[in-house]
Amino acid sequence: MNRIKLISLLAFLVFISCKTDKKTAVVEPEAEKSVLEKIAQASGYDNWNGISSLKFTFNVDRDTIHSERKWQWNVAANEVTGISYGDTATYNRATVDSTSAGVDAAFINDKYWMLAPFNLIWDQDNFTYQLDSVAEAPISKQAMQKLTIVYGSEGGYTPGDAYDFYFGDDYLIQEWAFRKGNQANPNVITTWETYQDFEGLKIATVHKGASGNFQISFTGIEAVRR
Repeated sequence: MNRIKLISLLAFLVFISCKTDKKTAVVEPEAEKSVLEKIAQASGYDNWNGISSLKFTFNVDRDTIHSERKWQWNVAANEVTGISYGDTATYNRATVDSTSAGVDAAFINDKYWMLAPFNLIWDQDNFTYQLDSVAEAPISKQAMQKLTIVYGSEGGYTPGDAYDFYFGDDYLIQEWAFRKGNQANPNVITTWETYQDFEGLKIATVHKGASGNFQISFTGIEAVRR
């Protein structure tokens, strides 16, 4: 009789152990995000897929000379309409040809000034990068993190060019430098400031040069959700 009770008790304990094992879930540790992802997400990259169209004006002010280009981008259809000096051109980015290549190059330039943090994800297979945990920002002279990317030597509109991004603990870009052909001295250095939120996209609407007589800004920004 005691043997039967012992066997029953052992069977009960095994049953309880099996039930307990079934309830135990293995939690996989979340993969550490790369610096590219952190910068892109700080500027609202996770909201990009919800955007159906983006409209903006790209302004350049150098001394007393002002120029601008207006853009309307149907993101879903990848169709772009640009207006510059009174001329209007519409094309699809999937079928760029010799007649639209110049307009597309201008659009890529202007869009890059606005959405460079997102290009860190979009273009990540086309460049190499290096992160410096402490570096002196070229304009403010403040200590920041520095990300350097160098594009490949073939393809695209800026083969072999380099960009230095300076940012703080929030991973929002504060300054950057452009170095054509990865040369040592930068061709352009500006701030990234006056951030505004457009449907979850955090956009720096003003970029000021170090000398004070050069500025790029964005006006008329309209982001429409799907």
